[in-house]
Amino acid sequence: MSDILVLSLITGLVALGSILLSPAARSTGSFFSGHDATGKAPGVFALTFSQVTTWIFARSIMNAAILGYAYGIGGALAYAAYYLSFLTGAWIISSLRFRHGFSSVQQFLSARFGVAGTMSYNFVVAVRLLSEVFANLLVIGLIFGTTGSTAYVTSMLIVGAVALGYSLLGGLNASIRTDVFQMSLFLLALAVLMAVAVGTGAFDVPAMMSSTPDATNPGWVLLAVALLQVWSYPLHDPVMMDRGFIANRKTTMASFYHATWISFSCIMAFGLLGVWAGLNKMPGESFIPTLTRLVGDWPMLLFNVTLVVSCMSTLDSTFSSTAKLTVVDMGLGKTTVANGRIAMLAFFLGGLTMVFFGSKDLFGAVAVSGTASMFLAPVVYFSLWMGRTDIPVWSYIVAFLAAIAAAVLYFTESSGYTNVVGALTGFSHKYAKLLVLSAGAFIVGCGAFVIGMSTGGARRPIVAAREA
Repeated sequence: MSDILVLSLITGLVALGSILLSPAARSTGSFFSGHDATGKAPGVFALTFSQVTTWIFARSIMNAAILGYAYGIGGALAYAAYYLSFLTGAWIISSLRFRHGFSSVQQFLSARFGVAGTMSYNFVVAVRLLSEVFANLLVIGLIFGTTGSTAYVTSMLIVGAVALGYSLLGGLNASIRTDVFQMSLFLLALAVLMAVAVGTGAFDVPAMMSSTPDATNPGWVLLAVALLQVWSYPLHDPVMMDRGFIANRKTTMASFYHATWISFSCIMAFGLLGVWAGLNKMPGESFIPTLTRLVGDWPMLLFNVTLVVSCMSTLDSTFSSTAKLTVVDMGLGKTTVANGRIAMLAFFLGGLTMVFFGSKDLFGAVAVSGTASMFLAPVVYFSLWMGRTDIPVWSYIVAFLAAIAAAVLYFTESSGYTNVVGALTGFSHKYAKLLVLSAGAFIVGCGAFVIGMSTGGARRPIVAAREA
């Protein structure tokens, strides 16, 4: 039996299990807020697994492994560092919801910066959600076939339609329930894969730890980028933020903290597989052929299983967040289950369109998204954590425009359309340019906030905390 056939059968079983675990939503609370039929919020275990599996998506697995393969331990750590976003996300939710008493990011931004706050945020978030649909469908297609082949297109349509189907059925409640099932399968497959790798006797941990000796290696540069972006990255991720408003304070904070170490460990495991493969590669060999040669065919089947499972878990979470964003947060229609389902379908079709007309650079989407989120860094520092309510709207707009300009410029620089940053700095590697652009957006944004506060912006009322 061919590997593709076995993988198809496993994918079918995962899909069937996900459908069976997805009860039809009978209320908006279940569909948009993740509560069960009795109105009960998920517990720590379910919420933690949901957090982790929605962030360890297929693109992340491939990015971590390929960065480790290309840049050694520095590359692996760089991508894993983005998962410290759960830690900063916990602090953001603690301040946003439990200190200031807001029920959503949009409500907070509206209170602080008016229409400019919500419109800019919704734009960035909508683009991010659309890119998530695109990236995960793309990975599914590449697992099952070459670009443009019948298997490539068919697999995307089938897996995407299944994830959309049970999402349409149960919304966020279905997403959380299936996340627990999917995360359990993911951890099992990862444990077996790592056991096989270690069991080869060639998994040289000391060699991997010293695989990036050059301090100027792009892996270390990317680590600096991650540590800069991790402060604002969580706030612009609606999937993470949505899960911060579901359960009580104790459950919510515990889920974020547990998600931090679990997700970091999982991503580092894939990163180490990449580092190991990189140390043992043959001339001209790419990551997948190298790892296949090292572990064999059936362990690589497990690797593909983790990709498929993570794709499905991320797609259903993305669909549930698109429904909440468009219907609840943006108010583009009445808060009904039917309107939520229409929003899901629209984003699925939009992501599918991007597969055929968008960029195929998987990390590029992360980098552009992370750079665009930098306008939220001063919001987190000054508005949330310092509690300043006297920041003028123009300061926020300057920070937003600087971050968007940096994101667009990184895209054009990394794609070879421009060389503005390279000409000004002398840097040729795209990650060095990314660090310059991220730091620039950060400095301009924070500077605008400091200047705005010093000029005496209009004070806005502080919303009293309402939740324990």
